[in-house]
Amino acid sequence: MIINKNLVTNKEYKLFKPNHLFDDNKDQKGYEDWKSKQTDDNGYGLAVFRYAETWADLMETQLKVGFTVEEIADKTSHQADTEGITGFMYGMAVSILSLHWEYGEELKTWHNNKYEYKGDGVVNPAILTINKKGDNNIDR
Repeated sequence: MIINKNLVTNKEYKLFKPNHLFDDNKDQKGYEDWKSKQTDDNGYGLAVFRYAETWADLMETQLKVGFTVEEIADKTSHQADTEGITGFMYGMAVSILSLHWEYGEELKTWHNNKYEYKGDGVVNPAILTINKKGDNNIDR
């Protein structure tokens, strides 16, 4: 994966106005603290936040004209991927948005339903293993 170092090191880069992701029930300070800790040299952590913010922005544009999260999440997830995210990065973006975005619960439900998961948390597609129907043998 190639990450544009200028975006990683540019302290002025901020796609959102400060309250863009948050409603009264979401934790803006927690989000900002989490984002500020993404200081790895390769920019991986900040790339996840850039992707999550871009994705939320694209979805909100569609939500404002009457679409639902379920209708637009998949298409906008691909549109937001301008840096070549990994499956893990995608899962982290869903986690970030589910915790800190006004429509986060809807996104989490849509995402987890794709994997037929009804439990707590967010499915991590990077570690998902798919077996053939009826195949109970797992080689490790």
